[in-house]
Order: sequence, then structure tokens, then C-alpha cells
Amino acid sequence: MKVLVIGQESSLSELSERLGTSFTYTLTFLIDQSTNLNDFDFIFDFSIQEFPDNYELYVDLSSTYVFLNTVQLSLSELGFTFGSRPSHIFGFNGLPTFVKRPILEVSRFPDSNTTLPSSLGLEYEIVQDRVGMVSPRIILMIINEAYNTVQEGTASKEDVDQGMKLGTNYPFGPFEWTSKIGISNVYETLEAIYDDTKDERYKISHLLKQEYLNQ
Repeated sequence: MKVLVIGQESSLSELSERLGTSFTYTLTFLIDQSTNLNDFDFIFDFSIQEFPDNYELYVDLSSTYVFLNTVQLSLSELGFTFGSRPSHIFGFNGLPTFVKRPILEVSRFPDSNTTLPSSLGLEYEIVQDRVGMVSPRIILMIINEAYNTVQEGTASKEDVDQGMKLGTNYPFGPFEWTSKIGISNVYETLEAIYDDTKDERYKISHLLKQEYLNQ
């Protein structure tokens, strides 16, 4: 079965590690006129927030399952913008390091009950179609609070990482997670969540903002 990955080499690497070697993968950063989307069984678009107009290209692909990285831009926003909510289009948590986790977070339009085909071989959980989904909201909120803690001079980054791993048994500390996810992804996703919720927990730390601007 054929899988088209729209994104970076790292996106392809993580997805192929997750799905396995029984699929044929094609990677592209931009869809152009030479790309026949109907040739693929599955499309994973990691860059939909950068190129939302791609959504229009997926609407009529009734025999292709399409997965859009909707951590920063929800399916409902895309469906409202383009006036179509087809049941073969799903959202997924495409942040770095989250794709290869044992259970993939997947969203669908509120009026859809379509399930993923068993041929994909994915263990997944349907979550609410909201910016940030579930685990990114939790982990990025922790990262933001960690930046506030360092900003206030309460502890160093190394102390915070060590304390979180020892105290909560997390696999990584907040700053280690930032390095793995990428500070741009952390900042821009927190910004999208805050814009969506106006919840003060997601209001970006000044130190995090400075590191994002100075990278």
C-alpha cells in the first residue's frame, strides 16, 4: 500500500518507524501538478498549518484516507473555511516524537463516525477536534510552566529536568522535551492553543518567547 508523506525527512522517518515496512513511502514538501494524489492509499500531511489550501486538494479523494496534522489548526476550522467536511479526512497529532508513541491521537469531524481501516495497523484513540488535542496540551503546558520556574530563578533547567523525571517518572524533563519537539513547534502550538482557549495556563513564558525569537 502506498503512503504519501507531506513534510520533512524527520516526519517520514517517524511515520515509517510507526507504520512499518509493509508500506511504500513517498516524501514531498510541496504538492505540485505532477503529484497524482489518487495514486495513494493514505496521505499524511504534517504541514497543513503552513499550507491550509492543500485541504481543497483532499476533499474529493474518496478512496484515499487523509490525515492532517491538526495540532495547531483544527479540522473544524478547515472544514468551515473550505465549506466541506468529508469523512475520509482525519486529524492527527503530528508533533515530533508523538507519532511513534504506542497510541496515536486522531480526530474527526463531529458529525463523522468513520473509523480507520485495519490495514493501516494503527492503535489509535479518537479525541475531540480541538487545537492542541490532548497530550500536546498537557506536555506543552508543563514546558511553559518550567520556563516560568527558570525565569523566576527558582531552579536551573537541569534541576527542573531532573526533578520532573525523578518526581513524576516522566521519560524526559520539560527542557529535554523542548529539544526533541523543537522550540518552534512548542512556541507556535502554545500560541495556537492560547488563541483558541484564552486560558492563562497557555500564555507563553517570556523566557520561552525570547529563546524562540533568538534561535
